[in-house]
Amino acid sequence: MSYTALYRKFRPRSFGDVKGQDHIVTTLKNQIRAGRIGHAYLFCGTRGTGKTTIAKIFAKAVNCENPSDGSPCGECRLCRAIASGASMNVIEIDAASNNGVDNIREIVDEVSYSPAEGKYKVYIIDEVHMLSIGAFNALLKTLEEPPSYVIFILATTEVHKIPVTILSRCQRYDFKRITIETIAGRMRELMLAEDIQVEEKALRYIAKTADGSMRDALSLLDQCIAFHFGEELTYDKALEVLGAVDTAVFGRLFRLVLEADVTGCIGLLEEIVMQGRELSQFVSDFTWYLRNLLLVQSSQELEDVIDVSTENLERLKEEAGMADMDAVIRYIRIFSELSGRIRYASQKRILIEVALIKLCRPGMENNMEALLGRVRELERKIESGIAVAAMSQTDSGITGNGTAETPKVNDTVKKELPKAIPEDVKMAVERWNSIVADMEQPMKTYMKGARLSLGGDNRLLVVLEDGIASDYLKNPDNKEQLRRAVAESVQKEIEIEVQCIDNGQTFERSYIDLSQIIHMDIEVEDDTEAE
Repeated sequence: MSYTALYRKFRPRSFGDVKGQDHIVTTLKNQIRAGRIGHAYLFCGTRGTGKTTIAKIFAKAVNCENPSDGSPCGECRLCRAIASGASMNVIEIDAASNNGVDNIREIVDEVSYSPAEGKYKVYIIDEVHMLSIGAFNALLKTLEEPPSYVIFILATTEVHKIPVTILSRCQRYDFKRITIETIAGRMRELMLAEDIQVEEKALRYIAKTADGSMRDALSLLDQCIAFHFGEELTYDKALEVLGAVDTAVFGRLFRLVLEADVTGCIGLLEEIVMQGRELSQFVSDFTWYLRNLLLVQSSQELEDVIDVSTENLERLKEEAGMADMDAVIRYIRIFSELSGRIRYASQKRILIEVALIKLCRPGMENNMEALLGRVRELERKIESGIAVAAMSQTDSGITGNGTAETPKVNDTVKKELPKAIPEDVKMAVERWNSIVADMEQPMKTYMKGARLSLGGDNRLLVVLEDGIASDYLKNPDNKEQLRRAVAESVQKEIEIEVQCIDNGQTFERSYIDLSQIIHMDIEVEDDTEAE
């Protein structure tokens, strides 16, 4: 005997089996009990929430020979015929493949014939938004004034595509997304009936992944059970089958982002990729994790909305205190934008890497959120002493007798001027503009933004902002090219040191600006070529 999928095997057969749509079930049962049955219904809502299932139960209920409290008995001849699909009273039509005018005209012609048995002929048109304009127009008159024995039930996931003229002729019922608790409870019942051992944490994760769809949840559960057939389905096994990432990984990633550790973030992503995890799911789950962080920061009374275990909630509260709300909002924006692009991208990993670098480097963006992030990063580095460490011993609070004073973060830093500047360094500073003008590209472009200072052992210190220019000079050959250019100009060998400024530092705060002490030459543009 062939295997039947869980969502088909356990499809609700009566209104009492339907989960998560109590507002609709109650209304329909009351109509049946009172004999106030409408002629046209519109069931709209997301996939897998029970639209077609309730339509079939309703069709059985209105034709049942022995209804009980508005529900079908399920045992009479008509109920069994409808359940098996053999009844001529219930006609299911897939509008996705039967969306033309001719298909609807066939229905209009059939409507004139009364049912051979039972009280009502029920037409269930699924995905009705797929009908053409001509088909909608052909249905319009019949939908407004059908014979007394005909009921139309239109089901759709995209109600905004249905003409207003159709909407106005139907009773509209909006199906809600089913809650995680309801889905997990239903799956728990089915696993008891099937005698399969499943960890509670695994059920809740599958329910969350289903995004409000009972059918999707049962399909995912079926997939997980098949992969680990005969074994208990644990949380880790569910993650493995679905290509998902353990929530603890998101906490590690969040801490790395707060530390601006790009290397650590890329390394963690490498681990996720090597484990074979689905990257689109990873982006979606991390965005959800950031959403939970934001809710924890917003209020301590949203624990019911944040569907996580007590252990994970405590960790969320700890991590929420590590970052400002503005920073978390910026992270959510970046990953939400990424989520929209990654679905159809061929290089998903690269897009995620760029997004992680953006999180770590607010300087890559120019909006207000990024500016606030840069200010916070500057404050963090000052508080941790990074900016102070770049100063001389006198600046960092070392007194003459060798004892240390506690530096005050908010005090203005006073840098001592050098007692003497070597002649060769002084000459290089004076001729710096000319030296740069004679350089070849791209060195010339990179050196235009350089600042000059005095390094240890009286070396010429070339200071660049952290970026492409500093990366270029990390290459030994390029640094040697710079040293030769300076040596040829001053006719002396000069030791050159290259340093870069992080986002949290400023040149004026951390270095002596030799251009303010030494008169530099003025670069004169050569216009002879332009004439």
